Amino acid sequence: MSEFANVTVIKKANVYFDGKVTSRKVVFADGSFKTLGIMLPGEYEFGTRQAEVMEIMQGSMKILLPGEADWRTVQGGESFDVPADSSFKLVVETLVDYCCSYID
Repeated sequence: MSEFANVTVIKKANVYFDGKVTSRKVVFADGSFKTLGIMLPGEYEFGTRQAEVMEIMQGSMKILLPGEADWRTVQGGESFDVPADSSFKLVVETLVDYCCSYID
């Protein structure tokens, strides 16, 4: 899906890591939401409360998911799942444009 119809976009950005990662919340009519964001090159660690699907629209990064011993590369056109109540590490190699879906 390349666009979302009939949504509400929260204007205030979520800003992390001194502005190197930003996102905006997109709320759907049923109350579900996604975030759309940009990550600049760097190393980051995120924690989750809900399960997430991270879809990479553009760019490239290495990820280390919970329970995995090896880093793997994810790039534009690919996605990965992150379990709830966990943390994961990223090494962003190029500017990354992403969409994060939250799973109940």
